[in-house]
Amino acid sequence: MQVQTENQRLIEKDKEHLWHSMSRFNPNGNPTIATQGEGSWFSDVDGNRYLDGVSGLWCLNLGHGRKEIAQAAYDQMLNLSYFPLTLSHVPAIDLSAKLSDLLGGSYTTYFSNSGSEANEVAFKIARQYHVQNGNPGKYKFISRYRAYHGSTLGALSATAQANRKEKYGPNASGFLHVPPPYPYRQTFADDLAAAEYLREVITWEGPETVAGVILEPFISGGGVLIPSTEYLQRVAEICKEYDVLLITDEVVSGFGRTGEMFGFMHSAGVQPDIVTMAKGLTSGYMPLGATSVRSSIYEKFKEPGDKQHFRHVSTFGGHPAACAVALKNIEIIEEEKIVERVAELGRSVLTELKKLEGLSCVGEVRGIGFLFGIELVADKETKEPAAEALSGQIIAACKEKGLIIGRNGDTIPGYQNVLIIAPPLSSTVGDLRFLVDTVTSVIEEFDKK
Repeated sequence: MQVQTENQRLIEKDKEHLWHSMSRFNPNGNPTIATQGEGSWFSDVDGNRYLDGVSGLWCLNLGHGRKEIAQAAYDQMLNLSYFPLTLSHVPAIDLSAKLSDLLGGSYTTYFSNSGSEANEVAFKIARQYHVQNGNPGKYKFISRYRAYHGSTLGALSATAQANRKEKYGPNASGFLHVPPPYPYRQTFADDLAAAEYLREVITWEGPETVAGVILEPFISGGGVLIPSTEYLQRVAEICKEYDVLLITDEVVSGFGRTGEMFGFMHSAGVQPDIVTMAKGLTSGYMPLGATSVRSSIYEKFKEPGDKQHFRHVSTFGGHPAACAVALKNIEIIEEEKIVERVAELGRSVLTELKKLEGLSCVGEVRGIGFLFGIELVADKETKEPAAEALSGQIIAACKEKGLIIGRNGDTIPGYQNVLIIAPPLSSTVGDLRFLVDTVTSVIEEFDKK
């Protein structure tokens, strides 16, 4: 009885004081209050245990309870609890050098606190770079419909998901959108035609006005859209041709999620001008964002003058403990060969999930690495999207069986019909078996109705 009383007290406190992300008000619903995590699983206050099939918010790459990561934060905070990067500290130096090495080029990194901030930094750097490179008219950014790049005003303006932006306008000026490659609902003849449309937009806008193109190598929250490797190669060529900076948003796809260390690495020969990171950078153990810029671009910020430097500051960006955590996280990813493991196991999971395409309510199953999308339809022939209620019911049924999955909620009007699965990269074979069996059984049950 005492436990029930305490749990009820927590629920009432939660409802009165805590504002939840992306949650509609439900006076009759109770929040899931987590108390403990181990590996890919977590437990709530009622003792229920769940497999986290979306890695928290796409970030818990190494799962809960990695003592060596917690120890890295503890040791760093005892040694140097905080220090601003208006000056410097050892963990930030070591991490910036490590990121340059992982990216396969010479990069200089600016640290912030999140993916949204990392993208805001990228936009400011790109605009200032072009001004100082003799092209002051280059201020526009092109992103793709269905893509998500963050919640702050500039990042939200780059985001092309109408439901995320409603009631928050007007958006920041200078942000344009183009259709993504989307084979299941292809606007173009193929992915390369989608890339060529980008060229047309740059031409129509005037290349002298376009500063950068920002894209996720694989659109994640917008419905798990997987283009061909040639698509990004062509986009990179077009950007280079018109002196447009290529910004790859690796907030979700970075650090092994797709079976490569970074998503752009699936496309041979592509070397982005700017790479933004967060989430898997620390596996969610500490907040940290990073904007890595090719050193040739950074050179323009070294020139003499009162306003040639980057006049931006982040109090907690590059916190010593967060950088120490990121270094330990990357060390584990490399030592345990997480990237290779994800590539191999991801193919097996996708093969199993692809069997769902035989059901009447499933239009397509897509995936790469540990990133999967199941597109639900009302009609397989017309590809009419399933009602939003169906995905909600499937998610609820999976939760009843001990599995948390997600969907592309609050994104595209009429197209919030993609179930999203992105388990921790450290998930065991048994975890993945449970995930596949649970999702399969639940969707099969709804398909019969």
